[in-house]
Amino acid sequence: MQKGRGALTALHLLLVWATAAALLPTLGFGLVATAWSGGVGAAVPVFALGAVLMVGLLAMAGTPVRTVVPLCGSVPRRLGWAVLVFALGTLGVLAGLAAYGGHVDLGSAGTRIALTGAPYAVVAAFFVPNRWVRLGALAVLGTGVAYGGFVGPAQAREREHEAKVARYREHPELLYLSAAPPGMRVSHAEVGPAYFGVDYHPIRQDQDWSGYVSLTMRPALTPTLRCPELLGTGETCTVDAHGLVRTVRAFPGGTHAITLTRRHRSAEAVVTSQTLDEPGLRRLLDTLHPLSDTELEDLMREKRIDHRN
Repeated sequence: MQKGRGALTALHLLLVWATAAALLPTLGFGLVATAWSGGVGAAVPVFALGAVLMVGLLAMAGTPVRTVVPLCGSVPRRLGWAVLVFALGTLGVLAGLAAYGGHVDLGSAGTRIALTGAPYAVVAAFFVPNRWVRLGALAVLGTGVAYGGFVGPAQAREREHEAKVARYREHPELLYLSAAPPGMRVSHAEVGPAYFGVDYHPIRQDQDWSGYVSLTMRPALTPTLRCPELLGTGETCTVDAHGLVRTVRAFPGGTHAITLTRRHRSAEAVVTSQTLDEPGLRRLLDTLHPLSDTELEDLMREKRIDHRN
């Protein structure tokens, strides 16, 4: 390509990009505002007017290359070229909006406005009868497809995952886990604004699911643990020499629930069960450890942990 033709082509693509980048955001805002106030039907005339204006400006942008791009050689052909660029470029913009709706990072507001003109410039480049220009347009298109379809969504998922981890670890002083009792596993964990609760259920699905063990970590409310002044019917409470609070609640039929409460650093650990005996509950308290990244990842991957505001 001669130097003069190359300069004309660069000017042509720059004009196409600038036209789309300047007009399309305004048109989009007008469509949204009109549809919001008057419904979808009211937005149709606005879109039609904007499309006509866009095609007219694109046709003007094709004037400098009327001797370079065959489709821009005459006014009728240039109008047909402008319609093709508008239609295909708009499809590219819609694809970008779909990617943005999928939380793909497209940069700042200024960057997103600049990107609205890129699909139209790429389409216009394909009509330039030069191999290198078309290869460049193909490279830009491939980069956009790769980022919007693969790299961007993967980054969005990673950011979402990191945000979830940060939300779960908002109160690390409460995120403690115990070794599961024999024959049990963590069935569900819940992170609340001032607690971390874990339920342990039998591993075998055919076992009695009414038998479970629960662990709750909560902020320490008093300097030392003590029994409540008022106990419910059938409840007994004792505190041993190490500050462990033992509460037993009897139920009709001879069953009972044991609850042990112990200070653990700046928090209180509470374990309770109707099926696990006291030594088993003490073992839960003795095996408390900070929730590791691997354990948290496993709970998240298996969807066994929730966050409650």
